[in-house]
Amino acid sequence: MNQIRHLPAVDRVLAQIPDLIETHGRQLVTGCVRAELAAAREGLKHGLPLPEEAALLAAIRRRADEAGRANLRAVFNLTGTVLHTNLGRAQLAEEAIAAMVDAARSPCALEYDLASGGRGDRDDLVSGLLAELIAGGSPDIAATIVNNNAAAVLLTLNALAQGKEAVVSRGELVEIGGAFRIPDVMRRAQVKLHEIGTTNRTHAKDFQEAINPKTALLMKIHTSNYAVTGFTAAVDEKIIADIAHAAGLPFVIDLGSGTLCDFAAHGLPAEPTPQQALAAGADIVTFSGDKLLGGPQAGLIVGRKDLIAKIKKNPLKRALRVGKTTLAALEATLRLYRDPDRLAERLPTLRLLTRTASEIETLGQCLLPAAQAALGTLACVSVEPCCSQIGSGALPVERLPSAALVFRPTAKKPGKTLLTVEAAFRGLPTPVIGHICDDAYHLDLRCLEAQDEARFVAQLALLKLA
Repeated sequence: MNQIRHLPAVDRVLAQIPDLIETHGRQLVTGCVRAELAAAREGLKHGLPLPEEAALLAAIRRRADEAGRANLRAVFNLTGTVLHTNLGRAQLAEEAIAAMVDAARSPCALEYDLASGGRGDRDDLVSGLLAELIAGGSPDIAATIVNNNAAAVLLTLNALAQGKEAVVSRGELVEIGGAFRIPDVMRRAQVKLHEIGTTNRTHAKDFQEAINPKTALLMKIHTSNYAVTGFTAAVDEKIIADIAHAAGLPFVIDLGSGTLCDFAAHGLPAEPTPQQALAAGADIVTFSGDKLLGGPQAGLIVGRKDLIAKIKKNPLKRALRVGKTTLAALEATLRLYRDPDRLAERLPTLRLLTRTASEIETLGQCLLPAAQAALGTLACVSVEPCCSQIGSGALPVERLPSAALVFRPTAKKPGKTLLTVEAAFRGLPTPVIGHICDDAYHLDLRCLEAQDEARFVAQLALLKLA
């Protein structure tokens, strides 16, 4: 008997799953039905039994739900890296999220001046606020916003130094990952790199001797994702500024990450700020929006009003500009900095970075029974001290005391078990991302906050460890 003849027709199957069509749409569901029927047909050709109708419908539902699931999904970041580039870097404050929703939902005055009724400038939405926070509202300071700090560096170099030279210390020719290298960015900006000094030592005379008729600017790049230690020497920013200005040249500082608050005041390692850079004599400062600042992905260019105006006239500015939702989130984030006393409560990045090890250890002890019950005899679970890192290149050698749930397989050869456990956590409805280290699976709890604890525990029962 030809079993293939007994497979149901597509229309008959569709008639039994109207709820699935309502959820995912007829086109997607029809494709899933045809795919499952084709798989069943192929199975029959190889001697497999005719699938029962209930099993067939269940398979179609699984396939449709999988196909209909968003590709960009929320996860639990328990890697131990707070600003994890692969996991979206900074979590936004509730104020920033609300601002983005409002901007997305309604028309807004993005480039419309409500006072005059004429055309406005989208940079004006945050430029004055940045000048207030960074330079006390100085009328000589302005800002412009692009889609990330790499774009900020590219645009600044192209606008101020195209066809000329930019002088940079050899020890600052950073690569931040994803093939972003300062020399490569300079070439794309049509700027010639004038490299000075050595990997570990650069002196003021190196800058002075490098200046020639082709020099367009002097540049300092914060070594945000590595550290040079030992027999080293670097030139103070104020000295570089004086050398640049004596030659009639602008001085540009790329901070990479960048923060507007004093980290030391929060018990964290110090990180240079745009305020300090401008105070030292920098004419232009570039930094990120989605790292230590705690806002959306953006590149911020702040500095002398005349130079900012020149940068904004560059044709690349339009290609690199940000949209209304980014600006809405950035403005809302910046407004939080007006209230420094409550910043650590309201800004998720700062709140996560300042959590104490004892607080995190207490959380781990609360989670321990549920975690052990979920793993059963497959692994022993414990709460152990560990060290978190800030991430995204910021303060690369600094570590923050933390605590982790540590899963140690009971098998003599743990390799396969560890991969199984890791995959099981990734396969949860809200995937959990940890890391394998020292023959154990680690979940650093620094980024698991109280409001997410119940949701984390509830889905542990869904772990598929077989």
